[in-house]
Amino acid sequence: MSNYVTITASAKYVPERVVTNDELSQLMPTSDEWIQSHTGIKTRHIAINENTSALASHVAAELLTKSGLDASAIDLIIVSTITPDYLTPATACLVQEQIGATNAVAFDISAACAGFIFAADTAEKFLRQGKFQHALVISAETNSKMLDWQDRTTAVFFGDGAGGALLSRTEDAQAESFIDSQLKTDGSRHEAIMSGAVAPLTTVQAQSKPSIAPFTMQGRAVFEFATKTVPLQIEALLAANQLTVDDVDLFICHQANLRIIEKIAATLKQPLSKFPTNVQRYGNTSSAGVPMALAEVQPQAAGKLAVLAGFGGGLAYGCLLIRL
Repeated sequence: MSNYVTITASAKYVPERVVTNDELSQLMPTSDEWIQSHTGIKTRHIAINENTSALASHVAAELLTKSGLDASAIDLIIVSTITPDYLTPATACLVQEQIGATNAVAFDISAACAGFIFAADTAEKFLRQGKFQHALVISAETNSKMLDWQDRTTAVFFGDGAGGALLSRTEDAQAESFIDSQLKTDGSRHEAIMSGAVAPLTTVQAQSKPSIAPFTMQGRAVFEFATKTVPLQIEALLAANQLTVDDVDLFICHQANLRIIEKIAATLKQPLSKFPTNVQRYGNTSSAGVPMALAEVQPQAAGKLAVLAGFGGGLAYGCLLIRL
């Protein structure tokens, strides 16, 4: 008996608090004109008194509602995040508790802005082997808590949000969503994007307490990496499946920066209309950007061929070839 995996539902959630570019200009030397011209971002949502698990649980609850499943039917919860509530326990364990998914195995994945790609690919393999029936794959980020709010090289880019999908095992071959995937990392360039650095001890003393560093990014290096490496990976994945970019209906990319997405589209010689975006409204929501965009397009995209592409710290990058 063959096992197939389908994306049953997708969902997103953003906090209520909206921060405009003009508001940021009161905190640092920047302007609405500069931010929009360099990033395409107009607004972002910021979590106030909500942590990452709360955002993820909103998405989980909506996925259960859309699918009609009870939380007890969930076998697996994977949360991708670089802004967890704690280093331990895993944020996925908190989601399990908050939604009452008492039968689920829960753990986190940290692959930065490629997190949803890595998490969905992992969940698909768990379901394919036949031991699990339903998996929640959720990317959730509260980037705001890791920012230096006077650093315009990072703070103007990021927002908070969550997105995710319910993956289910099925015996119906026609319902298969997953066609192929490609995941890669390049640890030699890890310094291009870093967050939460913790220095080792230099001595043992009573006053020693742990502290972590804010998010930092080498913007030009990241732009070059994303616009050169990601199109090559997309083309390689498609070629391995005897497809070309013209065969693809949608390219759902990490919502890092509108200019990056525009450059990827131009490099692939594809119309920007094939690239759904939400970065203008939500900013860079790290790993949540791809599933948030997926949730926005899925209701109107049944049967369409899509490439999901994530890229970020690690450097980690990956693509999924799926049928919606």
